[in-house]
Amino acid sequence: MAIQTVHSDEMFQGAVASTGVTLVDFGAAWCAPCKTLLPILDQLDREQPWLTIVKVDVDYAPSSAALFGVMSMPTVVVFKDGQAVDKLVGLRSKEAYLNIAAKYA
Repeated sequence: MAIQTVHSDEMFQGAVASTGVTLVDFGAAWCAPCKTLLPILDQLDREQPWLTIVKVDVDYAPSSAALFGVMSMPTVVVFKDGQAVDKLVGLRSKEAYLNIAAKYA
């Protein structure tokens, strides 16, 4: 499954899967740690078919970022069946993202 990129608050509403686990990466094109996170998310997307990954550019979806208390980037919010259940702030290892997603699988 390909990573979905969200460029507006309106797109965000339909991006989070209503079933299963979704990792939502809140970041920005100019954010260096966010750029470092991209290959990690790409690898997870290829290796974990049960996992949905969504990227949200906070410059274009500020209301969505504010709704989930995004104060620094990257912030990854974990959704289970469409509901936010956990959050990781700052760049983490691939294993950290996989472990938190698996916790809700």
